Amino acid sequence: MLYNLLTPLSDTVGILNVFRYITFRTAYATITALVITLIIGPFVIRKLKQLEFSMLSKEYGPKAHKSKEGTPTMGGVMIVIAGGLSTFLWADITNPYVWITLFTFFCYAAIGFRDDYIKTIKKKPGGISARAKFLGQVTTGVLAITFITIADKGNTATILAMPFFKNLVIDLGAFYFIFALFVLVGTSNAVNITDGLDGLAIAPSVISFGTLSFFVYLTGHKEFAGYLNILFVSGSGELAVFCGAMVGAGLGFLWFNAFPASVFMGDVGSLSIGGAMAVVAVITKHEIVLAIVGGIFVMETVSVILQVGFYKATKGKRLFRMAPIHHHFELKGWSETKITVRFWIISFVLALVALSTLKLR
Repeated sequence: MLYNLLTPLSDTVGILNVFRYITFRTAYATITALVITLIIGPFVIRKLKQLEFSMLSKEYGPKAHKSKEGTPTMGGVMIVIAGGLSTFLWADITNPYVWITLFTFFCYAAIGFRDDYIKTIKKKPGGISARAKFLGQVTTGVLAITFITIADKGNTATILAMPFFKNLVIDLGAFYFIFALFVLVGTSNAVNITDGLDGLAIAPSVISFGTLSFFVYLTGHKEFAGYLNILFVSGSGELAVFCGAMVGAGLGFLWFNAFPASVFMGDVGSLSIGGAMAVVAVITKHEIVLAIVGGIFVMETVSVILQVGFYKATKGKRLFRMAPIHHHFELKGWSETKITVRFWIISFVLALVALSTLKLR
């Protein structure tokens, strides 16, 4: 909004010219979201306690998690408010990709909110049915992908770009629709699965959005995209502002979610973060890069799939002591902070690997 209001005045007020630069607005979107989260955080936590939006212990979780029962959940509303408001303030609100991303972000947040509401207020640990949740995720994904196809100006909507290879792109045609839907639904669920320890999901999310902001900016800049041999997607650079806002909101949330957590993000946070991360990757054609930088989320999801598959194949035996894999390490005697910090380190290394793909082509 500030871009749309102040940029036209830059011809007469020179200093306002800085609002033309995505890098400037991304930086301040990050700061704005961080400040908003830190300001509203204490109020949100108090309200969640008053309304009894508190976590219930999962029957299949480690016994040590019993002590977390009663901690406020649904703290992801801080991320949704701060990330959305900061994006609205600093991004070009005439850009269709901004609205598609916010649409996906808010819709997945609504699904998560409903799930959290049933878990906490209705006292049903299972939340909404898996079918209802999946239907909501798929419906949102179908609409988002359709909007992306309509907004596409360079015939890149169905293209899959391959990192590490120079000019290697694959046009998946109609199949891309299914692939993109898998990315959206899969990523939102992957972040949700990872959100099991204090600070475990939010820090890798911050690292992922921070890394994606570089790719997004370069993808939307014709000269840089050409130099680095990556697809140019006209207008997509504006999503760097959204990524910056999510970095700030995530850091602000981590202030309250760091061990011992004062609040948990809940599904309202994890589903919306994963959905937003995925739609940014789909728009900018960096789905494979997302799988690299979000390797922690991939690892957690694969651990669940392997555990279930191994259990069924061996008729009752377990591959891990418990899945997702962070619970396996808990039961091996690792402290919660050790697991969390080590997973953060892995995320940082994966971010460097993802960034290296810009030159390894």
